[in-house]
Amino acid sequence: MNMECGDSAPLFLGQPRLPDLREPRLAKQSGAEAPHSRWHHAPMHILLERGVYMVTAGTYGKTHFFQTPERRDLLLERLQLCTAERGWEIQAWAVLANHYHFIALSPDDPASLRRVLNKLHTTTSKAVNELDNTPGRKVWHEFWDTHLTFERSYLARLHYVNHNPVHHLLVPVASQYRWCSAGHFERVASPSFQRTVASMPIDKVEVQDDF
Repeated sequence: MNMECGDSAPLFLGQPRLPDLREPRLAKQSGAEAPHSRWHHAPMHILLERGVYMVTAGTYGKTHFFQTPERRDLLLERLQLCTAERGWEIQAWAVLANHYHFIALSPDDPASLRRVLNKLHTTTSKAVNELDNTPGRKVWHEFWDTHLTFERSYLARLHYVNHNPVHHLLVPVASQYRWCSAGHFERVASPSFQRTVASMPIDKVEVQDDF
């Protein structure tokens, strides 16, 4: 796991599908950030502290198993359902054909993330394998999680996730892509908070996104 050191604090409180994006309350911290693991290394997951996490998962072989709108609908629906079941409150998300990102506030037991992702990956693997008549095929590869405790790191990653469909050249404007949170963010967040997030540079954000 990648951890950005410092005391964590809940950013938002509310329902997973409709987070309150108007009043971020992540405490500002100082100090060096831990180095991020690289793509070719298997990540280590140490989920101990309640707080805000960014999660990325990719398909096996980077294959586009979720290439159709219906399959991305399925993946996004299951992502929202599985996180809500364990009390994870989603703040931002991007679901693409061969990977996804999300940012969420953990419940009191952050280790439940493993169970969330295990159910998500098991159920979506079974669904696409039934569609393709390929029982037992491996669909998901690995996931990466980062505990966010710096305000600027959180804001930059929120911008990154909302912007991800543009990063992958899928749409010219992120809000046009219905499987990410950009449109929701524009509807719910205050104009001043939208400007703050949009001002955060994302070119140096270290996120596993080699898809």
